Amino acid sequence: MKKIDFKIREGETFIPLIQLLKATNVVCSGSEAQQVVVDGVVLRNGAVELRKRAKIISGDVILFQDFEIVVRNA
Repeated sequence: MKKIDFKIREGETFIPLIQLLKATNVVCSGSEAQQVVVDGVVLRNGAVELRKRAKIISGDVILFQDFEIVVRNA
């Protein structure tokens, strides 16, 4: 599994899930990001996350395919 450490921009408290998937390059496009979320293959802290614009905050761990994205504050 490939671990990715992602830092939320300074002054922000969250990043929408589909933007996170795009920003970390685990998907190629916004439409692909939306589709994988709708398909139920993205896990947030061990549970399936079906909300495309879920607010991902510091401390959240996102699992998708062979990627583990750990979100932190800047």
